[in-house]
Amino acid sequence: MSDALLDRIAAASDLTELDSVRVALLGKSGEITARLKSLGSMDPGARAAEAPKVHALREKVTGAIAERKASLEAAELESRLATETIDLSLPAPETVSGTVHPVSQVMDELAEIFADLGFSVAEGPEIETQWYNFTALNMPEDHPARAMQDTFYLEPRTPGEEPYVLRTHTSPVQIRAGESHGAPIYVIAPGRVYRSDSDATHTPMFHQVEGFVIDKGITLGHLKWTLETFLKAFFERDDVVLRMRPSYFPFTEPSAEVDVGWSIEKGRRVVGGQQGWMEVLGSGIVHPRVISNVGLDPDEWQGFAFGCGIDRLAMLKYGMDDLRAFFDGDIRWLKHYGFRALDVPTLSGGVGA
Repeated sequence: MSDALLDRIAAASDLTELDSVRVALLGKSGEITARLKSLGSMDPGARAAEAPKVHALREKVTGAIAERKASLEAAELESRLATETIDLSLPAPETVSGTVHPVSQVMDELAEIFADLGFSVAEGPEIETQWYNFTALNMPEDHPARAMQDTFYLEPRTPGEEPYVLRTHTSPVQIRAGESHGAPIYVIAPGRVYRSDSDATHTPMFHQVEGFVIDKGITLGHLKWTLETFLKAFFERDDVVLRMRPSYFPFTEPSAEVDVGWSIEKGRRVVGGQQGWMEVLGSGIVHPRVISNVGLDPDEWQGFAFGCGIDRLAMLKYGMDDLRAFFDGDIRWLKHYGFRALDVPTLSGGVGA
């Protein structure tokens, strides 16, 4: 009987017919299934003699079906490969299915602009020690930025260990870059940062870019020129006007908030002109303590730093009005505001799309 069953399996000409044979033999009402069920009604002696034969037959049939299936699938694939062709000379579809997120696009634009100014891109961990995130940046133990309502603290990994934090800014990268590379140093540090805040213009996770320069003879004039050059290149307008207001940041002294002029064009507020002012970033001359924490002599080396939100830059340049939409994953929003994969920012072709 086993030879007849194996012949039925071997005679199956395609996967559909083979599946029909499998059901007829091993399905709920199949021939071999029926024989297995009949074992329960036999006396112990007959069952002991018959059971090994039925189980051996089931194993043999199962193996034969698997082998025949593999053989038919291989033959089907070989047939498809022999007959199917792809015309590689056909044009690509006009509408691509995926887009580059505005945040990724703006990060590429920033890297392109600052590379032309001699800056390199530096990276650092998103889970930071309190030394790099606060202490090395001249933030004392009682600084409000360390408060639980502003910062995400992680559970200590071992008893008595100081808790790590999700970095609240990309400024720790300047400490790590200074320790690794020494001076002079010209870097930008784009990346994700985390703060306990959420509304139309704030999210618990967002993106920042930090600029950091350490060299000899650095002044506030170098900072202002760098920011003017960057903002004019980024917004692709020559009428971008800056205003620097005195401010306070623990890691810079003196510190300045930077505003840009804006104007109304086609009913929308855009960067450029001087109808009003809006804040875009914070900056300042690097505090001597921070330079010392990097391992350099502040009497010999000076520097400047600045930081701004990448998401905010994208909103100002490309006309988005709600930061939360950046992270909703709405395919309609992504198709509307996203960029094609070949929209690579270049200074010669324009960093915008």
